[in-house]
Amino acid sequence: MTAGGEFSPKIVAFLCNWCSYAGADLAGISRIQYPPSIRVIRVPCSGRVDPFYILKALQSGADGVLISGCHPGDCHYLTGNYVARRRFAVLNDLLGFAGIDPGRVSFSWVSAAEGERFAEVVREVTEKVRLLGPNRKLLKEEVA
Repeated sequence: MTAGGEFSPKIVAFLCNWCSYAGADLAGISRIQYPPSIRVIRVPCSGRVDPFYILKALQSGADGVLISGCHPGDCHYLTGNYVARRRFAVLNDLLGFAGIDPGRVSFSWVSAAEGERFAEVVREVTEKVRLLGPNRKLLKEEVA
C-alpha cells in the first residue's frame, strides 16, 4: 500500500541478462520513469526461468511476475526465448486450472536498445496487477 492507501503491487521480474536487463539498465540511465513496483532478478536467459520459480514468487508474496527476454531470433542461446514462450503458455493453462488469474504472470520481449519499451512494459504489467488486487491465492498461512 502507498501512503495514500492505494494498493501498490509487488512484481518479481525475471530479466534476461543480454537483452531485457540491459533494456532496464538503459531505462535507468536514460532516466525514463516507471513504477517502482518491480524487484528484478537477473537470469542468464528467459529460457532458464523454471515455472517453479514463478509459482514460488507468487507463494512468497509477489502480486505478479514478469518474465522478459530477447526478441525472437535474438537469443544468445539461440532458442532460449522460444523455450520460455512455450513454458509460459503451459504455465498460463496451469494457473487457470489452479484458480490463479493468469493475468498475474506476464511475458514480454525487450531488447537492450529498448529502454522506453521496458518502462512501458513495467507500467502495463503494474497497472494490470494493480487492477487484480493483492495476491492471496498461494500465500502460506502462518501457524500461530
